[in-house]
Amino acid sequence: MKFFFQKLVFTICLILTAPLYIPFLMTRSKGLFAGQGQLLSLVPGKIGSYLRVAYYSMTLKSCPLEGYIGFGTFFAHPEVEIGRGVYIGAYCIIGMAKIGDHATIASHVSILSGKKQHGFLEIGKPIQNQEGVYLTINIGENCWIGNNAVIMADLAIQNVVAAGSVVTGKANDYEILAGNPAKAIKNFSRLNE
Repeated sequence: MKFFFQKLVFTICLILTAPLYIPFLMTRSKGLFAGQGQLLSLVPGKIGSYLRVAYYSMTLKSCPLEGYIGFGTFFAHPEVEIGRGVYIGAYCIIGMAKIGDHATIASHVSILSGKKQHGFLEIGKPIQNQEGVYLTINIGENCWIGNNAVIMADLAIQNVVAAGSVVTGKANDYEILAGNPAKAIKNFSRLNE
C-alpha cells in the first residue's frame, strides 16, 4: 500500500512540475534551470522533496524517483547524475557532480565543480569575467558527507567526510576524512582484518 501511495504522489508531482520542464526542454537554458530549481527548493516538507525529485528526474542527466532532496537544496548544472537511494539534506548547493547509489549528504554541504571554477590570473580583468574550469566531482556509492562540508575533489567508495571538512584531494575507498584541507584519518576496511 505504501509503495502504491508513493507512486501516486510521484505521478502527481511529475504532472505538477511538467509545466516547468517544458520551457527548459525547449530552451535548455541553464539560467531557467537554476531559477526553477531555486523556486522548488522553497517548498517545505516531504511534498517539497517529492516535487524536487520529480523536477530533477526530468531535467538532470539522471535522477531516480527513489531519493530525497531537502528544503533549500538546488543543483547549479543539469549535467548532474544521481544514483539510487541518495539522500541530500537541506540547504545544499550541488555543482557538476556524479553521486553514487545510497550516498548520504547532510545539510549545508557544497559540492563545487572542482577547485578552478574561477580564473584570477588576468591582471586588471574582473575575476567574475575570467574563464574557469568546471569539473564533474564523483561522490562514490554509500558515502556519508557531514554538515557544512565543502567537496572540491572526488570521493571514493564509502567515504565518511567529517562535518565542516574541506575535501581538496581525491580520496581512497573506505576512508574517513576530516579537517581543512581534509586528510584521511582512518581506513576502516583494515579494521576487520
